[in-house]
Amino acid sequence: MSKTTDKPTRVMPTVAPTEAELAAWGALPRDEQARRYQEALAHPDCSMPTDDSMSDILAAARRRVAARANG
Repeated sequence: MSKTTDKPTRVMPTVAPTEAELAAWGALPRDEQARRYQEALAHPDCSMPTDDSMSDILAAARRRVAARANG
């Protein structure tokens, strides 16, 4: 018999959220959503300069999502 545990998930903004993540995000109060956006944008990765355009970044994110969906 398989055991499942209800592990709480801390929902953060993502480029390609799942339906469950969208529902969980939508259930958060607006001030909590704003706080989590601020937390995500304060991450050191968000401070790294890049020569990539927003189109380059979006294309790379889409490739990662496609790769994740394909296996």
